[in-house]
Amino acid sequence: MDQHVSATEDPASAEEPAAPKPLRFRSLDVFRGASVALMILVNNPGTWSAMYPPLQHAQWHGCTPTDLVFPFFLFAVGNALAFVMDRMRDASGWVVVKRILLRTALIFAIGFLLGYFPFVYWDSAGELAWKSFEDRRIFGVLQRIALSYGGAATLIWLLGREGKTRGVLIATGLILVGYWIACLLLGDPADPYSLEGFVGTQIDRTLLGEKHLYHGEGVPFDPEGLFSTIPGIAQVMIGWWVGQTMMRSEKNLALVGRLMIVGVHLLLLAYLWQLTFPLNKKIWTSSFVLHTCGLATLVLSAILYWIEVPKSDPHNFPRLAAVTERLLGWLFRFFEVFGKNPLFIFVFSAVVVKTLAMFRWHPADSDRWTSPLPWFYSNFFRWDDVDPRLGSFLYSVCLLILYWLIVWWMDRRKIYVKV
Repeated sequence: MDQHVSATEDPASAEEPAAPKPLRFRSLDVFRGASVALMILVNNPGTWSAMYPPLQHAQWHGCTPTDLVFPFFLFAVGNALAFVMDRMRDASGWVVVKRILLRTALIFAIGFLLGYFPFVYWDSAGELAWKSFEDRRIFGVLQRIALSYGGAATLIWLLGREGKTRGVLIATGLILVGYWIACLLLGDPADPYSLEGFVGTQIDRTLLGEKHLYHGEGVPFDPEGLFSTIPGIAQVMIGWWVGQTMMRSEKNLALVGRLMIVGVHLLLLAYLWQLTFPLNKKIWTSSFVLHTCGLATLVLSAILYWIEVPKSDPHNFPRLAAVTERLLGWLFRFFEVFGKNPLFIFVFSAVVVKTLAMFRWHPADSDRWTSPLPWFYSNFFRWDDVDPRLGSFLYSVCLLILYWLIVWWMDRRKIYVKV
C-alpha cells in the first residue's frame, strides 16, 4: 500500500487515496514532472551572471523557453483539478468550499514561510540575527499557485458541476478580456503595459506596501503580485478544460487530434491578441495565458500520443510503442517521478539551498565568504578557457539529478507527499 504523508490534497496531483481510483493518465505525471523539473533547473544556475539565453526570462515583453515553465505548471494544476473536482461532485457545498479554502491557505502559507526561511541571516557584524517581518515579501510562486488554484476551483465548482464546461469557458474568457480592459483603462495611458504604467504595480504597492514586494527590478514591483494573479486563475481553468476533455475521452488518436486543434487555435488567438496586448510573463498578460496554454496543450497532446495511444491500442501501434520505449522511455521515466511529488521536491530544493547558505567560511585564498553550494560550483564547474555558461548549466543539471534520486527513491517506496 502506498505511504502518503499528507496534510490535505496536492492541487497538482490527480490522486486522492480516500476516493475510488480514477482513470490514470501517465502522460499527466510526465508533463507535470517536466514542468517542475525545469523550474528547479532554471532556478539553480551555478551563477546568475553566466546563463544561456533560453534559460533566462525575457527582460519585459516577449517569451523565452524559461518563461513557459511556471505557466505550464499552473496549466498542470488545472489538469489535475478536473479529476479532483469530478470526485467531489456529490459532496456538499460546505465540504467543497472548506477543502478549497484549506488547500489554498496551506499552499500560500508554505510559500510565505519558504520565502521567510531560514528566519535568520548573517548581519554585517558576522552575527546571526532574526529576519524582520517588516520587509518580507508576501507573494511568490507558491502563493500564486495557491490563489490561482483557489479561484479556479471555486469558479469551476460553481459553474462546471457534472462536467459542464460552457459556463467555465465563458468565465475564462471574461477574466482574460476583463483583465485586458482593466490594464488598458486603469493603467498609464502613455504605456499601460510598462513596469510603472501597469495598474497592478500601483495596486500591489497600495495594498501590500512597497517593503513587501519584490525589488529585483530595481523598483518595488512583484511579478507574482496580487492583481496579476487574476489571469493565472484563467490559466488553471483552461488546464481544467483540457483535463476534463481527457477524462471524458478514450485514449486514442481522436483525443490527440482534438487537443492539437485546440492548441493551434489558442496560439492563433494569442498571436492576434499580442499585437495589442503584448506577451509578458511579469504582468501575466491575457495573450501570454493563451500562448502558454496553447503550447502546453500541444506538448501534452504529443506526450499523449507517445505514451497513452500505443498502450490503448498496442496491436495497431506496435512500432510506435517500441520506438517510444527505446527513444523516449528513459526521459518519460525521469520526469514521471518528479510529477508524483511535484510540490514537495520544489519546496525541498529551495530549503536545501537556503539551509546550506547558512553555513559559510572564508576560503584560504580569499577574504570573501563562501558556502557549500558556491564552493561546489567554483571548485568543480569553473574551468579556464571554457564558456562559464556551460559550467553554470552543468552545475544546475547536477543538482537536478541529485533531486531526481530523492524522488526516485520516494517513488520506489510509494511515498507521495500531498499538500
